[in-house]
Amino acid sequence: MLRLILFAAGALVILLMVAGGGGWLYLRSSLPQVDGEIAVSSLHGPVRIARDADGVPLIEGRDDEDAAFGLGFAHAQDRLFQMELQRRYGAGRLAEIFGAQAVPTDRQMRVLGLYRSAAATFPKLSEPVRRALEAYSAGVNAFLTTRSGALPPEFLLLRFSPEPWTPADSLVWGKLMDLELAGNYRGELLRARLARTVSSDDLAFLYPSYPKNAPTTLAAIYRQLPLRRLYAALPEQVGLHFASNNWVVDGAHTTSGKPVLANDPHLRFGAPGFWYLARLKTPEREIAGGTVAGAPFVVIGHNDRIAWGFTTTGSDVEDLFVEKIDPADPTHYVTPEGSASFVTREETIAVKGSAPVTVTVRSTRHGPVLSDALPDNVAEKGYVLALQTTFLGDDDTSAEALWRMNRAADWNGFRSALRDLVAAQQNTVYADTGGVIGFIAPARIPIRKTGNGWMPVPGWTGEYDWTGWVPFDALPQGVDPKSGHFVSANNKIVPDSYPYFLSRDWDLPDRAERIEERLAEAPQQSQEASASIQADTLSIMARQLVPLMAGIDPQAADAKEAVARLRQWDFRMDRDKVEPLIFTAWLRNFAHDVLFARLGEAAEDYWDLRPQVMEAVLRERPEWCGDPTNPPATNCNARLEATLDAALAELRRDYGSDSNTWNWGRAHIAELTNPVFSRVPVLRDWFHAEIPTAGGYDTIDRGATSIRDPVHPFAQRFGAGLRIVTDLASPADSWMIAAPGQSGNPLSPHFADLVERWRDFRYLKPGRAEAVATLTLVSSR
Repeated sequence: MLRLILFAAGALVILLMVAGGGGWLYLRSSLPQVDGEIAVSSLHGPVRIARDADGVPLIEGRDDEDAAFGLGFAHAQDRLFQMELQRRYGAGRLAEIFGAQAVPTDRQMRVLGLYRSAAATFPKLSEPVRRALEAYSAGVNAFLTTRSGALPPEFLLLRFSPEPWTPADSLVWGKLMDLELAGNYRGELLRARLARTVSSDDLAFLYPSYPKNAPTTLAAIYRQLPLRRLYAALPEQVGLHFASNNWVVDGAHTTSGKPVLANDPHLRFGAPGFWYLARLKTPEREIAGGTVAGAPFVVIGHNDRIAWGFTTTGSDVEDLFVEKIDPADPTHYVTPEGSASFVTREETIAVKGSAPVTVTVRSTRHGPVLSDALPDNVAEKGYVLALQTTFLGDDDTSAEALWRMNRAADWNGFRSALRDLVAAQQNTVYADTGGVIGFIAPARIPIRKTGNGWMPVPGWTGEYDWTGWVPFDALPQGVDPKSGHFVSANNKIVPDSYPYFLSRDWDLPDRAERIEERLAEAPQQSQEASASIQADTLSIMARQLVPLMAGIDPQAADAKEAVARLRQWDFRMDRDKVEPLIFTAWLRNFAHDVLFARLGEAAEDYWDLRPQVMEAVLRERPEWCGDPTNPPATNCNARLEATLDAALAELRRDYGSDSNTWNWGRAHIAELTNPVFSRVPVLRDWFHAEIPTAGGYDTIDRGATSIRDPVHPFAQRFGAGLRIVTDLASPADSWMIAAPGQSGNPLSPHFADLVERWRDFRYLKPGRAEAVATLTLVSSR
């Protein structure tokens, strides 16, 4: 988001500083004090932060508030700039530090009003949770006031200092997660764009779960809306990126006689990573697992009695409403009761190096008007799009749910805590030391008068309005199943007979099916067995598609060799094998040519590997393989051969003429980049982490690729940044790993020291690690 010249100038300044010994020492002073004693205010008693050799802290305090204070202090020590960037993103204040390049993102955030909603939520929380958020903020601010030396390098490069932390800064993290995990309105925009030029029959084929009554009759109105520009204006984080796994097995099916729970949530990679491992200990309890810098919760992990894990459900909790502007008064819009005025507010975006930008934000009875995120010169043609969602109100108590969940002691307490979860809906697996296992998918799920939220719908009729929420007791849930286990992997979790609509945006069932296969192969589970499942690389997608694709008899010698290799392949996406590279490159080219030949430019944002659709093309719709200007194709052999030749030519160009030197690991690189230094010449090569990885589009060890990237189409930029396996026979012995490291400071030895261990599934055992550095926070009063 910074202009190249600004980055280059900043980089030059830092390099000149580093060139001198004094400058290097000054930069090194940005590393935190991890030993000794620091006097701070607002404590009830001493707080001990003991870090192990991997930088994982054990934070001990007299009570929950002191533990939250200590976590805030530790997060600020290790992840201060990440926290700063996160809250500025949520508040729409990136342009203050990045300049005009960040204004479009800030516009989007101001229109959505995430930070306003977060701030309004705070007074609605219970007193214990408010005190915890205030204690966490006090811990962050204690670090800011007691630190000595330099700020982390990003602050020096961008030349600004952080403001004091507030509870709203913590709560906006939850809003950002809601936006990312429940962001299906990106899908609505894409489908509306397709509906302008693609027939209903073709849409039904492109989306196997396409509802027969989808409102494609609005296609004419869709043409009047700036759908492409709205879609392009969305930050990359917005929208579903399926790739999380969890399962829990009861004690009757484990070697220890107690449940085993495993979870590996997948999100965008970064350096620093999303997750920060920590243990919190008070006289009443110990809680450990994956925390997020900026918030006082253990999001995924365990306490003394229970363990839990999440995968995204993908429920549809966002609807786009086409609002009709009142032709007699453009400050009003049409409702079932007549004309109503837009609720408006002015937002001023401060811009580094430029004049402030003023944005007029409008809302309707459904929610914010998305087109207000576009520049003022966008002409409206009688309609606007408004977003209704579950998490933009001021009554979001999800923070309450997380806090109480961390401290639950049994299934009833855990389930009760999740009544307060508003968004995003998560497939939650549970286990406790008493032997109970459970599953629940809590959240506020809308009930609609009609329709299914799959495409933008008329807002002026009231026909598609929300009428309430799915009752909590009717949400998908269960306890102690006869099968002895629960599994979820973003797959469909309810039968067709389920009385409420949740979603049509389920992921492929492949990962869930493969987990079930592996559990059946090892009827007595253990931590080792579940860790092996997390590392599984078998692709059901390849198992289904390769026999269909490799049935051709190509003319070229290298194509014949490639087909022969694929026919002998075991369908494992291992990094030392060539077959995953050939298969993925071939499928990428085949999907591209089929979709663009059929759909034209409409395929631009739909194009992906699309295994379900490509399998259906090969089995049922060979005419999609032909040239639309010529008679329909009777089979796909010609298209398959042409795209295999094209894929092999690209591989020769990028990896050399000798296919014996190719392998998946050369192309499939996990890229964990720093959001600032990755944009600075020279520095981007110093402050990043990357490593060859296994896995693919649908494997349990998920390794989805960036196939639309013309330069690095096989790069992995999403994945399991956290993995946890807990045996409830001894929760303190839980296995954990996070990437790339605990620290966000690129000068720290813990910036990227866990990448290889993470890639190779060599877990940390924080509960048994000895402290190598201990910092004690004592009250100054």
